[in-house]
Amino acid sequence: MIPFPNISPEIFTLELGGLSLSLRWYALAYLAGLIIGWRVLVRMMKAPSIWGDRAPMKPESVDDLLTWVILGVIVGGRLGFVFFYEPAFYLSNPAEIIKVWNGGMSFHGGFAGVIVATWLFCRARGIPPLRLADAMAVVAPIGLFFGRIANFINAELWGRPTDAPWGVVFPGEAAQNCPGIEGACARHPSQLYEAGLEGLLLGLILLLVVRSGGLRRPGLAFGIFLAGYGLARMFVELFRVADAQFITPDNPLGHVLGGPVVGLTMGQLLSLPMVLLGLFFIARAMRRPVVQPLAPV
Repeated sequence: MIPFPNISPEIFTLELGGLSLSLRWYALAYLAGLIIGWRVLVRMMKAPSIWGDRAPMKPESVDDLLTWVILGVIVGGRLGFVFFYEPAFYLSNPAEIIKVWNGGMSFHGGFAGVIVATWLFCRARGIPPLRLADAMAVVAPIGLFFGRIANFINAELWGRPTDAPWGVVFPGEAAQNCPGIEGACARHPSQLYEAGLEGLLLGLILLLVVRSGGLRRPGLAFGIFLAGYGLARMFVELFRVADAQFITPDNPLGHVLGGPVVGLTMGQLLSLPMVLLGLFFIARAMRRPVVQPLAPV
């Protein structure tokens, strides 16, 4: 087993007039993902050749898109957590919904929020939504990678107990509460599994799609991202501890569909439609003709 590295969730803390202001790795991960993704999008919009005819929007419009995306991530991620994971609590305490500083965000909710925000942005600017979705799919693994690394540093969303040599001894009473195990309890570093699959591997696949002319097939990159993320998340859920509200003595794996031994967790249930929708977009893109370069004037 591997001891958890001595890394504080806080990078530094400033004391100002009795107030403590901290910069946390999780916040930095969000910023890094958004800023790097923003710069990559700008470069993509400056390269009409990768699109076949023309880029879906002007490079300067990416700045405005970033604002819409941030709002979609925050609003969608929070509402997704509220309705997917703890609806009873928040419906009884609606004032708690806006307290995002207390934690509680859902990737699937944030993703839905970005989809809605991007569609509204495209409608307002006359931008082809599917082509912009392809561009955003290419940069999305950047944010996923940084976010999962931050989850690991925060010692959250850890995996199930394991005797594998790469099992990590996460700190905290909850992480060390492993029935039937005496002494230190090692768990799957499921956050790193997700960083590798949803971030590095999926990002590499989408980079190869761009380099092989895949953006000339509208919807292909978007479909690959949907299916790729869904499959990766469903796989990692086999090693990741389900959310506490779904775990009971009769349902130790936290399945929300099926039985206590064979079933689907909430993460798998929410990812399954992504896989199916992704396969639909992939098939649709492959049936359509490739976008050809504009003829010289």
